[in-house]
Amino acid sequence: MLEVMFLKETNHLVSLSSAEIANLWTQYINDSLSICILSHAVTKVEDAEIKEILEQAIGMAKSHLPIIEGFFKEKSIPVPKGFSIEDDVNMSAPALFTDQFLLVYMHVMTLHGMTGYAGAVGSSARNDQIEYFLDCNVGAMKLYQKILEMMLKKGIYSRPPNIHIPEKVDMVDNQRYLAGWFGKKRPLNAAEISGISYNMQKTVVKVTLEIGFSQVSRSKSIQKYFLRGKEMCEKHFSILRSTLQKEDLSSPPTFASEVTDSITPPYSEKLMLNHIVLLVSAAIGFYGAGLSVSQRRDLAAEYTRLLAEMGLYANEGAQLLIENGWLEQPPLAHDRDELARRK
Repeated sequence: MLEVMFLKETNHLVSLSSAEIANLWTQYINDSLSICILSHAVTKVEDAEIKEILEQAIGMAKSHLPIIEGFFKEKSIPVPKGFSIEDDVNMSAPALFTDQFLLVYMHVMTLHGMTGYAGAVGSSARNDQIEYFLDCNVGAMKLYQKILEMMLKKGIYSRPPNIHIPEKVDMVDNQRYLAGWFGKKRPLNAAEISGISYNMQKTVVKVTLEIGFSQVSRSKSIQKYFLRGKEMCEKHFSILRSTLQKEDLSSPPTFASEVTDSITPPYSEKLMLNHIVLLVSAAIGFYGAGLSVSQRRDLAAEYTRLLAEMGLYANEGAQLLIENGWLEQPPLAHDRDELARRK
């Protein structure tokens, strides 16, 4: 308790930890990317209610950047370059996605935001960092609630599957509960169904983005990367959907048809490639979360295989970013061997 009180009183003297720097750095990159994506979208959207949500999200992201810059400048930490409308957006390009998909996109991106902010709170020690990310999370949760209400109103939110409500608490009494490869499989439990449905929602958005980005990409190598990602994510979606279908459970819809016929890139190759790589990296974490609650061996093995494929795809994307000089490096720890050689 005394340690916490001391930390609050001397907060301005306490250095930012590696975790706190990582939280702020990651948010700066993500928010600058979000501003670019949504600033173009908001000028093309026709639905006034969806436009209001996009404007609110842009306002939130823009309010974060100067605060993060202040934290970094206070400790003489270089401010990330991130992305900018001037360098990374063609505001005159036609809409690439429909209004309906923009709402679905915001739903998933806000989920990512809430997850990131909660993790930032849990890995921070400075009180100003905790307070800042708590405020960010509250704002994201309120925006999420607004998005969800609108999706329900417009009939485009796919609820996770319903299951039979048990009459009593049961305890696992035999090894068949963990089985999955041979013999009769037990039904999926609620946690496993939730994990599958959650991952499918995110995969749907990634597939749609990859279709749109491949359609407007001018680089053959990057276009090929997007198309390979589309095929991989469609396969992953099909595997997860099949798992639910075998249990007579519903699956979320796809939104591939929500890409327009525009071939004019609204975003730079740098922004589009970074966006997909960031989403793939996040997907690895969400697959890991799905794996952690999967107690049926066949499902755990499937997640492990999907994780490996996603990891290879993320690595390929990172290599493309490096080749083009587009991968911004987070702050590094000192290389002690290198310092020793300078003597």
